[in-house]
Amino acid sequence: MFYAISWFLSFILLALWSLACWGAHAVTVWAVGSAGALAGGTTAMDAVLLPEWLKVWIPPQLAQEFGGVIAAVGGVVQAALEAVPALSGAISVLAWVIWGLGALVLMALAVGAHVLIAVLQRRKAGTGVGGPAGVR
Repeated sequence: MFYAISWFLSFILLALWSLACWGAHAVTVWAVGSAGALAGGTTAMDAVLLPEWLKVWIPPQLAQEFGGVIAAVGGVVQAALEAVPALSGAISVLAWVIWGLGALVLMALAVGAHVLIAVLQRRKAGTGVGGPAGVR
């Protein structure tokens, strides 16, 4: 039973890790895609819209503040994109590499937990009922 609990928790952690990586990738792709429009100034700010999936989760006042933050950060993002033009193409590769490394670490921890449970159960079975023969 401990094995099942251990692996279930490991797969839950892997699912949460995958969700976090997917969310970070989505936000990064959106930011890079909007960076060209942000460099145009306030007239271009009207062209930058929040993604539909984000509008559902934030109140309208926060969306207005978010627009102001995007306008302030737009120049920095555009300068970064001009300095590193390969960044836009490497985002997906980088996301997969980071996800893969995290998944490997989580699976290594899951295997370690599996081995630890096996060792503890063996140790418990070895010190089981009665002890060595002839000892009273």
